[in-house]
Amino acid sequence: MVPLSRSRPLLAAALRLGGRRRLPRSRGSAAALLPPPGSGSAPAARPCSGGGVLRHLLLKLRATGPLTVAEYMREALTNPGQGYYARRGGVGRDFVTAPEVSQVLGELVGIWCLSEWMAAGRPAAFRLVELGPGTGALTDDILRVFNQLASLLSKCDVSVHLVEVSPKLSETQAQMLTGGKVQSNSEDEAAYMKGISKTGIPIYWYRGIQDVPQGYSFYLAHEFLDALPIHKFQRTEKGWREVLVDIDPEAPDQLRFVLSPSSTPATENFIQPEETRDHVEVCPEAGVLIQRLACRIEKDGGAALIADYGHDGTKTDTFRGFRNHKLHDVLKAPGTADLTADVDFSYLRKMAQGKIATLGPIKQREFLKNMGVDLRMQVLLQNSRDSATREQLLHSYDMLMNPKKMGDRFHFFALLPHYRLTHPHKERSLQSKSPLPPVAGFGELLLK
Repeated sequence: MVPLSRSRPLLAAALRLGGRRRLPRSRGSAAALLPPPGSGSAPAARPCSGGGVLRHLLLKLRATGPLTVAEYMREALTNPGQGYYARRGGVGRDFVTAPEVSQVLGELVGIWCLSEWMAAGRPAAFRLVELGPGTGALTDDILRVFNQLASLLSKCDVSVHLVEVSPKLSETQAQMLTGGKVQSNSEDEAAYMKGISKTGIPIYWYRGIQDVPQGYSFYLAHEFLDALPIHKFQRTEKGWREVLVDIDPEAPDQLRFVLSPSSTPATENFIQPEETRDHVEVCPEAGVLIQRLACRIEKDGGAALIADYGHDGTKTDTFRGFRNHKLHDVLKAPGTADLTADVDFSYLRKMAQGKIATLGPIKQREFLKNMGVDLRMQVLLQNSRDSATREQLLHSYDMLMNPKKMGDRFHFFALLPHYRLTHPHKERSLQSKSPLPPVAGFGELLLK
């Protein structure tokens, strides 16, 4: 095992790397791209053409009665024929993600993975697993860092594993990461597609986290959990009631929110006895995912890094929609807009059930500052050759770091094995002179 301090100059070198493979496209003002936190559903918007999902939902509601918000989100986003992600792919047209704003975020996440890999003693192999990779920009930026530091990883077997359900997005990712040179696998294989990155790293695509092979891995979920279906609950004089979606009796071709007449199974299972808020959103799928990641990390090591809109158990109504970079009424024209809700990190912490350690949530601007974003931006500005490039770099930095834009609205949250933060009790006395290195991002990244 090589002492971590000997590798710090390599991390510093990564921050000073020059070059880039793309410039972020200008996407207008941040106000048009980002919702105010806790804004809830947007003002009513005019119905859009299309309506395949709406017709399907109206028939279903007439046959079976009101749906949970989770069922509604699942239909609107992932209906195989007309769901938002099936029809449009979803990235870039209605919302923007931080990796699309700037290359820097992905580069610093790549350095974070390398820092944790070195802190773990440089295992002989690791998997980079991204959930919901979008256009593939985040993984592309990470792989560029890995390539620039190829000497550090020369004895490590690195592979990339992408969990993606959208055929359109998987094609986009393949084009960005491999130049489109991929092949489909047979149905009896876990991965439905595979290829080789432009730098020679094998890449595999899966439909679910359960299909990804186990082993020492870094799991990344950037703006993934906020699109998972939520249940909504309202405290009433008669106790907790679930918020449901039903047909509006005054407009038979439109939808409205209603309260369940009595307690539902979700109310009994998801509301904590100590809850003090009057309105609560719970994402059971996020809880299941965290439990799976916790089991994997506890058994195999590695870490998970989650970045998303979120709060630590303080917000109430955050369910909202986006269409054409603007807030959109969540019940209008389902299937034509992205639907999202802030991640409750306190819920994720509970779902880890003590199997692993958790860090955060920490605001994006604090995480990136700790990771050396200012040094990286200085290098990019020094290497830029024209004023337009410099202006774009400054704009992207402002988007990432400004508290009123992405800086305070996005948070980072990490899952780590307990031994990463505390030496095993039986070895503590022997290791007392060798303190564990801090976790980068959640403390300042030490660069020597």
